[in-house]
Amino acid sequence: MTNYTIRLLPRLSLSLSLCKMVLHLSPSFCLFIITIIFIIVHVPASVSATNAKYENCSAPFRCANLENVSYPFWGASRPEYCGHPGYELDCPGEFAAVTILKINYRVFEVNYASRTLTVAREDYRDNICPSKLVDGSIDFSLFNYTSDAENITLYYRCPALLEDISAELLPFQFNCSSADKNTYNYFSIWGSDRVNSSMAEAICSYLSSCDTNVTIPVGQTAFTTMERNPTSVNLMEALREGFGLQWFTNDSLCDQCQGSGGLCGYDSDTGSFTCHCPDKSYPAHCPSKGGGETKAKSLKAGIIASVVGIIIILSMVGLGLLWKKITEDDQSTEAIIRNCGSHAPQRYKFSDVRNITKSFSEKLGQGGYGNVYKGKLPDGRLVAVKILKKSKGNGEEFINEVASMSRTSHVNIVSLLGFCFERNKRALIYEFMCNGSLNKFICDGESSTTNCNLEWKTLYQIAIGIARGLEYLHRGCDIRIVHFDIKPHNIILDEDFCPKISDFGLAKQSNQKNSIMSMLNTRGTVEYIAPEMFYRTFEGVSYKSDVYSYGMMILEVVGARKNIGFRVSHTSEIYFPDSIYNLLELGNDFGLPGIVTEEEKQTARKMILVSLWCIQTNPSDRPSMTKVVEMLEGRPENLQIPPKPYWSSPPRSPKLSLLASSSAQLASECE
Repeated sequence: MTNYTIRLLPRLSLSLSLCKMVLHLSPSFCLFIITIIFIIVHVPASVSATNAKYENCSAPFRCANLENVSYPFWGASRPEYCGHPGYELDCPGEFAAVTILKINYRVFEVNYASRTLTVAREDYRDNICPSKLVDGSIDFSLFNYTSDAENITLYYRCPALLEDISAELLPFQFNCSSADKNTYNYFSIWGSDRVNSSMAEAICSYLSSCDTNVTIPVGQTAFTTMERNPTSVNLMEALREGFGLQWFTNDSLCDQCQGSGGLCGYDSDTGSFTCHCPDKSYPAHCPSKGGGETKAKSLKAGIIASVVGIIIILSMVGLGLLWKKITEDDQSTEAIIRNCGSHAPQRYKFSDVRNITKSFSEKLGQGGYGNVYKGKLPDGRLVAVKILKKSKGNGEEFINEVASMSRTSHVNIVSLLGFCFERNKRALIYEFMCNGSLNKFICDGESSTTNCNLEWKTLYQIAIGIARGLEYLHRGCDIRIVHFDIKPHNIILDEDFCPKISDFGLAKQSNQKNSIMSMLNTRGTVEYIAPEMFYRTFEGVSYKSDVYSYGMMILEVVGARKNIGFRVSHTSEIYFPDSIYNLLELGNDFGLPGIVTEEEKQTARKMILVSLWCIQTNPSDRPSMTKVVEMLEGRPENLQIPPKPYWSSPPRSPKLSLLASSSAQLASECE
């Protein structure tokens, strides 16, 4: 038994007596609490051994071309606890390297004063057409682009130009030696006046038909050179020079740590910042070097600390359940956001959100979820900021939105640029779409709205764009995402009427190999909801539910539901009018508004046929979104008229009659 333990025993005995007399607790419980408090408060620093982590982190570290590398970077001979996860440097040869979201970057320079580093993608260093094309992104929880970074987008394997598209309007072309001779490659400088003034609907559709595209940031100087002389040579030079990244670390704690004589680091056990000091590591800073307390002061402080500690612990036990109830939802949401890791978008403080929206001065719309405001990021980009109301349950809709959209990157999926999560203050920041939601452009025969003026060609391109977006969610992501709320309100249009899928509050993620999902509650809007969502005798809920909602939405877009008579009866059944099939067989123009030419008639017929395939009652009879895109882009004469849904004509089985009755009741309640 050490001398310190012998000196500690009288204090423990006295505190134990006070605990039993004043608080009437059992001796074992009192002894447990007091022992913990004394160990935490009174174990002197002298009993600690020399801190090996402090010695290892203080050793000089050179990584290839970088000298005197320090926090938050680590790697090679510098252990991880000397830096921060995500900032590992690889030192293989002439230049240091860092890996961000599985993409390797060459590091040219590190500036600790501005917390920035200059990097360039290794796969584009010497080849503008690498064998593996990967769209770049960064982990916004660790890095952000510097203010002088500009984007260049490279489009690969584009098809031959259509006759109505002039090559002069397209972005700048480059060649790949191994590319297919029948395809083309372009790079686009989005800041160029030429591209902004020339971009039209046909160009947007053409570029979206390219096999793939890759967006790469470059520095401001190289970007300016590209604007003046957009050649392949200047493009390669811009990619070699790289761009700037700013890293995020807890600099206030690091400053405290260094000011107290410590070295900044990371504790993998607690997942937080730590300060390595000569004796041991501390959460924030090294203790002061003043003299020790006298025995009398130590005893007095020990008794006070013990009694106060007991009271605090007992109070915390009494308030624990209440505090847990209040914070449980927020803690669950925070944990899930952390689990997004490198996929999470940039996080903003609510004060930042207030500045972005100019104190919420320009309101764009509102709904059951909350209000949407127009805003502008510090870099000048316009955004739409959704301020969510207090979520029910565990904030599932907010979690789904962040977790699902942070995994997506597609021309037909709206970009989630950031989010705010501060207790009950929650906000989502999207790219701004000037034409609003598709719902504004749907014709209503009983309305005098002037928005119903989109050409059939535009409606057709919107239908294809939405289909491609859903195809990406179902097959293109690293994990399958089912939206479960496809409807016109959740499709937004940019200035060129390119559609983008938004609002992932009801989305659900699943393993690519698992097509059937476990569902506890019905998801979606009753007008577009698939039968299997509320009647579980079918083969199960899967991505085919999105296919059904897509079909119902396209029928509404073309006007088939309102003009031909898709209705829900208020008796006990749902029926789909036989007149639609009769008109299809007769080649009628359906009486839809705006149809003038034979081409428009064929376009409407194609969209209705594809929609009817999508709303088949049995999920296995519906096509995948890949097949939907293929049918929409194919020749109309190759499309067959699909079979009528089960409930379109009698007789029915008792189960399907019950299905129809349940759906009719749902629709009636929602009117």
